[in-house]
Amino acid sequence: MATRLGGLFDNSRIVAGLLINLFSSICIVFINKWIYVHYGFPNMTLTLIHFLVTGLGLFVCQKMDIFSPKSIRPTKIILLALSFCGFVAFTNLSLQNNTIGTYQLAKAMTTPVIIVIQTFYYNKTFSTKIKLTLVPITLGVILNSYYDVRFNLLGMVFATLGVLVTSLYQVWVGAKQHELQVNSMQLLYYQAPMSSAFLLTLVPFFEPLTGEGGIFGPWSIKALVMVLLSGVIAFLVNLSIYWIIGNTSPVTYNMFGHFKFCVTLLGGYVLFQDPLSLNQGLGILCTLSGILAYTHFKLAEQEEGKSRLAQRP
Repeated sequence: MATRLGGLFDNSRIVAGLLINLFSSICIVFINKWIYVHYGFPNMTLTLIHFLVTGLGLFVCQKMDIFSPKSIRPTKIILLALSFCGFVAFTNLSLQNNTIGTYQLAKAMTTPVIIVIQTFYYNKTFSTKIKLTLVPITLGVILNSYYDVRFNLLGMVFATLGVLVTSLYQVWVGAKQHELQVNSMQLLYYQAPMSSAFLLTLVPFFEPLTGEGGIFGPWSIKALVMVLLSGVIAFLVNLSIYWIIGNTSPVTYNMFGHFKFCVTLLGGYVLFQDPLSLNQGLGILCTLSGILAYTHFKLAEQEEGKSRLAQRP
């Protein structure tokens, strides 16, 4: 009975974490879109502000005794911080040098790459059923984006590097929490400022610092308020990402990412009257069917694992 209650509590916490991530991620997508469309705020600079606000938010949480920092040597998380910067830089370069369709198609390859990395380097096993759920999800992404898929050499290089670095970043987020025996807040408390410092050195190579469109440009009060609001929501997004990966797995987080993509497409159609073709609608249904299948198989495997543990003498 106690085991069942504990399992229900754990599942409730995971559902709560997923919901926080869902709502905060959807909010930040639409707020960021508003900022880009109406103010033209630079993308990478906005990401830098997000991580600066995240670091500040965690500092405030620590002062309020919400969590206790754990001493971590910088060398232990430097690769994690660098991989975050690479993830931001390469995904931005992929978006700049590819069509939206090609970008989304490449992004969908993150899940299988994570499975390969965890299988060969972390000795994790994935059942055939779990692997097969990638088929309808990938098919759904193709249906959503095939009309806009164009290939070019430079774009493919950046897309490939983006997928590899993003996959490594997500795997390391989970691996470092277990390796260093820290929770999501304790890890992000050190990683956010370090990533901000690295990202600060990258911004001048991709975006202007002064003048029109620069971080120190003539922004209105409304634009700055929206950017600050975006940073606060990004704090919730970043924290929930670390929490989800630490308490589930990078693959589960990626599956949830596909679900958020479908919800964002539907949200854009409802809120912004973005066009949604029949093929895109079928793609969304296909992707959602793969996510539901993954969830069903994953929960069944967890219950089977708990039953085996309960039967042990």
